[in-house]
Amino acid sequence: MKKTRSHWSVPTIAYEGPGATNALAFRHYNPDELIDGKTMSAHMRFSIAYWHSFRGTGSDPFGPGTILRPWEKGTDAVSIAKVRMDAAFEFFQKIRAPFWCFHDRDIAPEGSTLAQSNKNLDAIVAHAKDLQKATGVKLLWGTANLFSNPRFMCGASTNPDAHVFAYAAAQVKQAIDVTKLLGGENYVFWGGREGYETLLNTNLKREQDHLAAFLHMAVDYAKSIGFKGQFLIEPKPKEPTKHQYDFDVASGIAFLRTYGLESHFKFNIETNHATLAGHTFQHEIEVAAAQNMLGSIDANAGDLLLGWDTDQFNTDVKELTLAMTSILRAGGLGSGGFNFDAKLRRPSIDADDLFHAHIGGMDAYALAFKLARKILADGKFESFVADRYASFDTGFGQDIEQRRIGFKELNKLVLGKLGEPKPKSGKQEYLENLLNTYLHD
Repeated sequence: MKKTRSHWSVPTIAYEGPGATNALAFRHYNPDELIDGKTMSAHMRFSIAYWHSFRGTGSDPFGPGTILRPWEKGTDAVSIAKVRMDAAFEFFQKIRAPFWCFHDRDIAPEGSTLAQSNKNLDAIVAHAKDLQKATGVKLLWGTANLFSNPRFMCGASTNPDAHVFAYAAAQVKQAIDVTKLLGGENYVFWGGREGYETLLNTNLKREQDHLAAFLHMAVDYAKSIGFKGQFLIEPKPKEPTKHQYDFDVASGIAFLRTYGLESHFKFNIETNHATLAGHTFQHEIEVAAAQNMLGSIDANAGDLLLGWDTDQFNTDVKELTLAMTSILRAGGLGSGGFNFDAKLRRPSIDADDLFHAHIGGMDAYALAFKLARKILADGKFESFVADRYASFDTGFGQDIEQRRIGFKELNKLVLGKLGEPKPKSGKQEYLENLLNTYLHD
């Protein structure tokens, strides 16, 4: 493949250790460090979100974009898209991320017809395939943008117009095709407008039935073409719609089980979406892990003073350590990874800001990974929790868990030898202090 000119003046980011003073170096993420026979790069499986990093302009509801990149020049949209992708893959290499992610309309311009859009996408995907081969960067997942175009203003698979449903199905078919072609290890469904603004004009049950039919069609199509990637649902409670049907992990699990889809899907959990749903990041991970449905992570954070999706880079080591502890306890993410679905702040317009943002996020997750491993290895929290539930390990407690006992037997026990329970402290303050010993030592 023809060598392209460099688009970045920043050198490849090196690991310089916790004492590093170089702002353009890793302090905690050492991609080549071996841990339990795997490199840290293989453990973390970091991915760069194409939409924010290479399509984000710094725009917000109150003003146009502020970020201008030098490759965004020309009149031919496909040619611009190829140069943009060259810049993107150079960035992936310099930031030392092994994966990337995209929506179909991120990487290729939409045409006036679906046929033209597909032609544009095929041209860019061919270019991406060459770049993946040349760089070794892999595709973590692909997806389709079923929310930006005005045709999807009332949803895609939940749209009241069957024509829009059909268009969305055709678009997702193509997106699954190109994800398979690029070796994508997962495929994500984010129902950006799969919800409602008002129930005055909505048949909620019918819309949910249609969403389930759409997902069953996707499962059937993937089988027909031999796509082996994991299907993922990305929950979000609101924004852009007032109420979205994939509100959180728990409602997502209920939906999948109601419609017989639970064996085909896991969850791509986003930190900012968790907090918008009124949960912690760790809570959503635990709910998914409890049902063996933890799939992947969109690594970002929201601003708790704002009630919308700010998609900031997460550098909260405490929050990430708690999340990492739950992820490692669950056995990891399998084919998933940590995708930086995060964007620069509106005033961060310099090229090196993109590097600083990802360095901060990668270092924070890497440090959290190390702290979580130590927490689990020490076993102090695990022992405390095990002891707290020890009454269910033997005797009538074990009978309760194994459903060998009922109300009559328990009533007799309490009226007889058991009597009144003795309160036991949950020791929350002790445990919070214990956590701080790991974070601050």
